[in-house]
Amino acid sequence: MRPLVAGNWKMNGLGSGLSELSSLKEALAASPPPCDVLVCPPATLIAQADALVQGAFALGGQDCHSRPSGPHTGDISAEMLKDAGASFVIVGHSERRQNHGERDGDVAAKAQAAWRAGLTAIICIGESEAQRYAGDANQICAQQIDGSVPGGALAANTVIAYEPVWAIGTGKTPTLAEIAAMHGHIRTTLARRLGEAGRGMRILYGGSVKPDNAGEILNLPEVGGALVGGASLKAADFLSIIEGLRPS
Repeated sequence: MRPLVAGNWKMNGLGSGLSELSSLKEALAASPPPCDVLVCPPATLIAQADALVQGAFALGGQDCHSRPSGPHTGDISAEMLKDAGASFVIVGHSERRQNHGERDGDVAAKAQAAWRAGLTAIICIGESEAQRYAGDANQICAQQIDGSVPGGALAANTVIAYEPVWAIGTGKTPTLAEIAAMHGHIRTTLARRLGEAGRGMRILYGGSVKPDNAGEILNLPEVGGALVGGASLKAADFLSIIEGLRPS
């Protein structure tokens, strides 16, 4: 499995910020990365970004509707993202689950929509702080996998992103042992559910990934890359995280 380092810009970024993608493109051309690289800017910037980066790295959306078209004001379909230049889409991010009431079934439908459009779905799972302290983290993540990952998921069309909700944007991170244990549990759950496909699927870690902790996290067993939030907004910070995958 080639690792994947994905940047999620969330609701940040105007056209003027695309200069960071130019810097990223130049740096990756000068020193080919040890991983696949993906940036998910706001949907408003995907087409401009596609023209700018010209395939130097992948682009993705941050969400999609389950339907290809229709009377869904303000929504965007997976087909629209594909048309704009995306090859990935994030679905089921905890901020979507919390702020928009998305349930596992909604996430599964969006993942299937991504496949329909020819996109790779990055399906997010993760427990709250209360659930972790109650000892329920493994159960919650297994339930989310069972409910959010459709049958037929393959390593070629699906990536899992484990993001403990309490670590996103807070500066907190689980210990390295906790991350390794959860990724091992996720791998076991995927293999139980999907067989060989589950054994080959990339599992990203997300939640306050920064240049100063990326190297340790990215080299843990079963960690197949990272889903990076705020640190992906600046090319220099994002590149520092990518460099964490190089052998020391």
